[in-house]
Amino acid sequence: MKVFLLVISILLIIIVLLQSGKSGDAAKILSGGNSDLFSKRKERGTELALTRITFVLGITFFIICLVSSF
Repeated sequence: MKVFLLVISILLIIIVLLQSGKSGDAAKILSGGNSDLFSKRKERGTELALTRITFVLGITFFIICLVSSF
């Protein structure tokens, strides 16, 4: 179980690092700049696939942590 959790966490880190950064937009929000960070932008192609994989890996990581804690 712990090996599976380790593999999921490494994959989750890699997938998150592959996603496009939005830190510049977040900095604009914190500094009061006009930003369209939360605007309705459609994800397409690899960006959509990375988002879905991240979601699935995150939920899997959460469930494994809950199950292993009992």
